[in-house]
Amino acid sequence: MVPFAGYSMPVQYPSGILAEHTACRAAAAIFDVSHMGQAELRGADAARALEQLTPADVQGLKPGRQRYGLLLTESGGILDDFMVANLGDRLLLVFNASRKAVDEAAVGAVLPPSVRLDPLRDRALLAVQGPGAEAALAPLLPALAALPFMGVLEGELVGFPAVISRSGYTGEDGFEISLPAEGAERLARALVDGAGVTPAGLGARDSLRLEAGLCLYGQDLDETTSPVEAALNWTLGKRRRMAWDFRGADRVRAELDNGPSRLRVGFAVEGRQPVRAGAPVALGAHTVGAVTSGGYAPSLGAPVAMGYVSRPQAADGTALDLLLRGRAVPARVAPTPFVPHRYKRAAANPAAGVSA
Repeated sequence: MVPFAGYSMPVQYPSGILAEHTACRAAAAIFDVSHMGQAELRGADAARALEQLTPADVQGLKPGRQRYGLLLTESGGILDDFMVANLGDRLLLVFNASRKAVDEAAVGAVLPPSVRLDPLRDRALLAVQGPGAEAALAPLLPALAALPFMGVLEGELVGFPAVISRSGYTGEDGFEISLPAEGAERLARALVDGAGVTPAGLGARDSLRLEAGLCLYGQDLDETTSPVEAALNWTLGKRRRMAWDFRGADRVRAELDNGPSRLRVGFAVEGRQPVRAGAPVALGAHTVGAVTSGGYAPSLGAPVAMGYVSRPQAADGTALDLLLRGRAVPARVAPTPFVPHRYKRAAANPAAGVSA
């Protein structure tokens, strides 16, 4: 157990990080992510109000659907990445744990009197991830089996009202479940003891999301990073690109038109030694960027990394050196995800976006 964003969190359970990672890729794993911030936005103009802070198309989000988005600063940096779900009569927002106070203040500051932000302090959030997630959960709520990726429904799980989305942070099929805190242990025991789901901690969560090429706020994203630099252009709604009526739009528009000075890329690292966040990226004697996330990828049996490099060095296949305690480790710019995503998409209505 370690301190994380003001909470005591498990790095790993007795089975260990490698076993937890493998269970998620091959079967199913459960993560307690109740430290994340949850809030409801209520009012007829809720979506319109939220769009002041994000380039995501919130007004176009249909009931029963969820979307990944970015909250921006006045200068076009990323205040946080978040999820927004349309529950019909309200929007459900999920923020990063370390940013939820900042996010709630930012959202609250732009709301008209007709819209109310209600933080959900008494809610837990459990993520059940892996190819076996549906089989583990469907006996408890059969309707969730029909959900496509980024679909959302409300139902009852182990006697508690829950909001279930088909999303996650691993690149696998899976579900994220918001329910009253007093129901979290009952649901976790039903899945671990009754369905053989493997408990997993922060260590496996990090290696899984890195293999999937998903960003971690505070490392890969921060207030200095723009959506274009972060290669998250797909989060900019088509309608929003026509109006440019969101905070930070001037910088985003300029970088789309002219190109950013740097870009987030993946790195395939030679050898067996992982290169961690903070390592400089060099081309010959010149520093051209920095690693923001790095580690061993169990699914590949090799180290991988992500980071930012100057735009001329961002092309796939570019040979660069990652500096590990002054020693040059050869690497090549590589496309992400490193491990293909396995989301369950509806054939007739494919969902756009990636879950973080």
